Amino acid sequence: MNLPSYITVLLDRLAAHGFAGYPVGGCVRDFLLGKIPGDYDLTTSATPQEMLQVFKDYRCIETGLQHGTLTVVSESNNVEITTFRTDGEYRDNRHPTEVTFTRDLADDLSRRDFTVNAMAYGQTEGIVDLFGGKEDLQNKIIRCVGDPDRRFNEDALRIMRALRFASTLGFEIEKNTADSIHRNAHLLANISVERIFVELKKLLCGVGAEQILLQFNDVFCCILPELQPITGLLQHNPHHLYDVYTHTAKTVSLCEADPVLRLAALFHDVGKADTFSQDENGVGHFYNHRAYSVQKADVALRRLKCDNATRNTVLFLVDWHDRLFGEFTEKTVKRLLRTQSSEELLLLCRLMRADSKATGTRLHEPCPSADRLEEIVLRLQQENPCLSVTDLTVNGHDLLALGYEPKEIGKALKALLEAVTDGKIENKKEDLLTELRKN
Repeated sequence: MNLPSYITVLLDRLAAHGFAGYPVGGCVRDFLLGKIPGDYDLTTSATPQEMLQVFKDYRCIETGLQHGTLTVVSESNNVEITTFRTDGEYRDNRHPTEVTFTRDLADDLSRRDFTVNAMAYGQTEGIVDLFGGKEDLQNKIIRCVGDPDRRFNEDALRIMRALRFASTLGFEIEKNTADSIHRNAHLLANISVERIFVELKKLLCGVGAEQILLQFNDVFCCILPELQPITGLLQHNPHHLYDVYTHTAKTVSLCEADPVLRLAALFHDVGKADTFSQDENGVGHFYNHRAYSVQKADVALRRLKCDNATRNTVLFLVDWHDRLFGEFTEKTVKRLLRTQSSEELLLLCRLMRADSKATGTRLHEPCPSADRLEEIVLRLQQENPCLSVTDLTVNGHDLLALGYEPKEIGKALKALLEAVTDGKIENKKEDLLTELRKN
């Protein structure tokens, strides 16, 4: 394992003082997968107080000394170093009530979540793998270290982490671990929504998102009850081969791995259960399901404490995902561009195409609505049209000179913008001034 210098200097310093030190966890996993680790966590036989002495000439941040963790700044990199430890009782399904420091690496590795994350690297002995992590990596398996029920009861967020690793790595979840996830999904109620949302976004962007969404539907319904009514909901429509939830999972996987786009795919049809009807021929319809989907998505994203920018974009995409070809006129698109960016409109094109393909009946067919929208957006990007009052060739000073009261200026400029956007008048200063003089 080719370690960067800012890591080897820390390991060498520990060794010089008689302490063992190992890169551990994700960095070892990534190395074995042929990836360059993004960061390195270290574990050591030194206690927190001993670490403070060893690194007394380094900048140290006392991240969590009571749990054995010290952050040492090495060559401008923050490196977390944690003492070998065993964990005490977990009473909140998240944090141990106490930890016990140990000098034995095996004790520390045995408390970790999954075998692929329970490996360490020694500069002399190489990979330390006590639980079959290398074999599980080779076989593409996520497996708990020891008893999975115990691991998930200790920290229920590990349920989401297991799903996330399986999705992002494209791995299978070992049967005993999977069975335990189903049994213990209810424990996620004890985990902060912020932590769950972080894992959910990463999971949705994984190559195995569709498989995980389908295999662990019960888990997702625990954190997103909005999904329960569409689970198994048949569409009774010749244009749809799948029930609504399966269609949703397929739409997610057919979108590019952008968290905003995949969140929109996850929520785009959650309102269908509220709008299902069948005509005299038994064909299913979901009239105005967009409005219900937007409402449910808004509730879910607020509950997850999603940031406003992401939430607003997701709701826009859900609201517009199944518009018809004729709805995308140049006038409509220009009006949309007053409030939405061109990038958001291009995301909408991608969602519409994924939604169409995920029906199972139009996998290789074009999506005319998306094609029409994309063509207009790309053309308008080149034309640099007038899309906001700041693009107008007149401003507030011009209106004041014409005798407008300050309180009237904003309304007048907005009216001008609408007239220009709708093609009723050109964005030329003299034409706009003439229009203003009429009023």
